[in-house]
Amino acid sequence: SLVLAFATIYLVWGSTYLAIRVAVADVPPFLMAGLRFTAAGGLLYLFLRGRGVPAPPARQWRHQAVGGLLALVGGNALTCWAEQTVPSGLTSLIVGGSPLILILIERIRPGGPRPTPGLLAGVAVGLLGLALLLGPGAFPHGSRPPWRSVAALVCAATCWWSGSLYSKHVGHAGHGLMSAALQMLVGAAGMFGVALALGEPARFHPRAVPAVAWGAIIYLIVAGSLVAYPTYLWLLRHCAPSRVATYAYVNPLIAVILGWALLGEPLTPRIAVSAAIIVAAVAIITAQKPGNPNPPKTDPA
Repeated sequence: SLVLAFATIYLVWGSTYLAIRVAVADVPPFLMAGLRFTAAGGLLYLFLRGRGVPAPPARQWRHQAVGGLLALVGGNALTCWAEQTVPSGLTSLIVGGSPLILILIERIRPGGPRPTPGLLAGVAVGLLGLALLLGPGAFPHGSRPPWRSVAALVCAATCWWSGSLYSKHVGHAGHGLMSAALQMLVGAAGMFGVALALGEPARFHPRAVPAVAWGAIIYLIVAGSLVAYPTYLWLLRHCAPSRVATYAYVNPLIAVILGWALLGEPLTPRIAVSAAIIVAAVAIITAQKPGNPNPPKTDPA
């Protein structure tokens, strides 16, 4: 049901920021993400083929390649890279402002809805929250995350929503779970390519990886990928993107609390106020009705 699907992406993806932070402490980020999605995508593909789902045609591979490379390589794996230097709770708050980016992408998309005054107000409130979160005086001297990591998170959110909207409007043909498997497999191939370019395999020593990091990777494979990602793609098929985007104001609350409770990440009054403002902004945005509710559909061919 819709309630169970939303609960899944709310709770599971709220906890994956913590799991990613634990995993990338010992495993290079793009390599870790590649291992995660190879395992998840491969298991899901074999399961579906064993259940009699036909092998996907080349056209479906092409469509899902676009979504997989954008959402998973540019979105998820880049977030993993940034979490090497950005606490999981702070990462979730920066990425939690992603519906602001969604509004801009939807606006420039051919046939996309025009922003309403309420949407623009939500964007303004969200920018205020991000400015308070990241502005002068927000961090003690020497503890501010590198600007490259913050910029990478903004880029990751942009790639994530670009890939998500492509999957909804263009790459939605074919079996839903098979689409998720193909995206994960193509995304994993892209992640391994980046990992090789960055020399990550030379820094990966499996025997030196502690059990807690392997446990985090297994959790990401099972809960984050095999359960939550197909659920997310299913929701994109059956709900408006703005409604699906509501996960973005639940995930940060879960991630901030888990990061504080389990990893000792800071939870200052300023972070709490910033989180409240960002959550309010996303709530305002997702409560709005689009100005053009019936944009023309794009032929998946």
